[in-house]
Amino acid sequence: MARTGRKKPSLRVLVWLGVILAVLTAVLAGGTMAGKASWAPKLALDLEGGTQMILAPKVEGGSDINEEQLNQAVAIIRQRVDGSGVAEAEISTQSGRNVVVSLPGTPSAETRALIQASADMNFRPVLVTGPGAAVPAAQRTPAAKLPKPTAKPQNGSDSNWITADVQKQFEALDCAKPEQDKQQRSDPAKPLVTCEPATDQTPAIKYILGPVEVKGVEIQGSTFQLQQGAQGAVTNEWAVNIQFNGEGTAKFKKVTERLNQFYVTAGGETGSDPKSQFAIVLDDQVISAPRSQAVITDGRPQITGGFTEKSAKALSDQLRFGALPISFDIQSEQQISATLGGEQLRMGLLAGLIGLLLVVVYSLFQYRALGFVTIASLVVAGALTYLAIAILGWTENYRLSLAGVAGIIVSIGQTADSFIVYFERIRDELREGRGLVSAVENGWKRAKRTVLASKAVNLLAALVLYFVAVGNVRGFAFTLGLTAIADLIVVFMFTHPTLQQLARTRFFGEGHKFSGLDPERLGAVPLYRGAGRIRTPDDKPSVVRAKNTGAAAEAERRMTIAERRRAEQQDQLAGSSKGPAKEGK
Repeated sequence: MARTGRKKPSLRVLVWLGVILAVLTAVLAGGTMAGKASWAPKLALDLEGGTQMILAPKVEGGSDINEEQLNQAVAIIRQRVDGSGVAEAEISTQSGRNVVVSLPGTPSAETRALIQASADMNFRPVLVTGPGAAVPAAQRTPAAKLPKPTAKPQNGSDSNWITADVQKQFEALDCAKPEQDKQQRSDPAKPLVTCEPATDQTPAIKYILGPVEVKGVEIQGSTFQLQQGAQGAVTNEWAVNIQFNGEGTAKFKKVTERLNQFYVTAGGETGSDPKSQFAIVLDDQVISAPRSQAVITDGRPQITGGFTEKSAKALSDQLRFGALPISFDIQSEQQISATLGGEQLRMGLLAGLIGLLLVVVYSLFQYRALGFVTIASLVVAGALTYLAIAILGWTENYRLSLAGVAGIIVSIGQTADSFIVYFERIRDELREGRGLVSAVENGWKRAKRTVLASKAVNLLAALVLYFVAVGNVRGFAFTLGLTAIADLIVVFMFTHPTLQQLARTRFFGEGHKFSGLDPERLGAVPLYRGAGRIRTPDDKPSVVRAKNTGAAAEAERRMTIAERRRAEQQDQLAGSSKGPAKEGK
């Protein structure tokens, strides 16, 4: 009879997996009915085609653009395109003069205007700072207590700039979800509510900034270097140096005279008042907000504070080139067909189906009815991956490229490998003479460590490849990592609970010859052999050999060197004992 036991834990896990699939399906269905999502994943430029624009960058004043400025222009466009949520875009230079932008699908008017706009850098005084998260609705300032300026602001740091509408906007702003496709620029004569994005060292910060007081075009240049100490000795701290022109020097001196008054409070505390900060704003986003610790009269301020060489260079480049009023004229715009086309996509899908079919055939041949668990697990893993890709296409504008399809195809074998490891551990336990229920539990304990280690390596490789590689290779890395996560979910929440249930059925629990878990076919030797006999290590090899040819071959293949030697010794002893007996007759 099949063994019985507790079924609730495994059933509960299967139910939770069903809930996850149902929720993901409902989310995608809701987005589809609202007209914002689609059941089909979004395709990248190489599979769907899109729009190619050739842009001619130009600097105000008619000056020619050099190669370094052109590369910075490409960086500016890439940052804007990525920030607008367009995925799998291709941006490059052409003939050392133009910028070629290829976008999947048809770009919106907002995206097109965003690409053409010139970089806008300026300096604004800080009025208020706060954490980047939105203030919960219950904790926001009541209408009766909202600011009500009664006088005209006297300078850029005057709190009368903060109106009730500005305060509401500040409290509602969530820097983790910035507005995308922003077409209209802020008014330089009015306050600005904006964010400084999070970095590896600092969290996101949001600001209320005063009007523009120094424009970016008044920067003559910027450099970065190791900071010098009071005695002129070079320290290990990096700093960024700015040089203003004559007009910028006069403006910056006047501003720092005011800001420096807020640096030291009445209690003698330094650096606690946000009004001592001066924000550097590029395209309405804060890139740095240093404090004014002294009056700068020569127009050569130095920015310090926890820079690495890489971050100091990045800020220096932004100051040098972000201040340039580079704009872009669209010289030509045309629709382009898919660079690889539907035929390549069909061939890729065919390759995936062939690979899947081979896995199915192997599973059924090797594991018989147990192979259907592999097939069902692959179906569940495929459903999870498909739903995730479709939802990411809706929420994050993720687009599936041919490289991403390749990552999914590769994952089929890796996913099946997890099931094979588990099944073989169960078979090993059955060969030791255990019942199926205990074999499933013991085999899972041994298999899950191997599965976790394997998937950890896959995820690490995918992460490294994603952050190091560029272009379509990142699409391969993304789907490879996504399918590894789906595989872990399926193995833990479907494959193992399903086997726990099957182990208690008559067909699998009693080891039907077509179940794939027949102890006799596997060459198992029971622990208790009847008539008071207990299986011993010395008995196992010879008994296994006496079973049947297939089981003997399998058991012999799995023997250790010591077991093989012991079996050979037993065979020799058996042969020598039979010889004299025959002669005696």
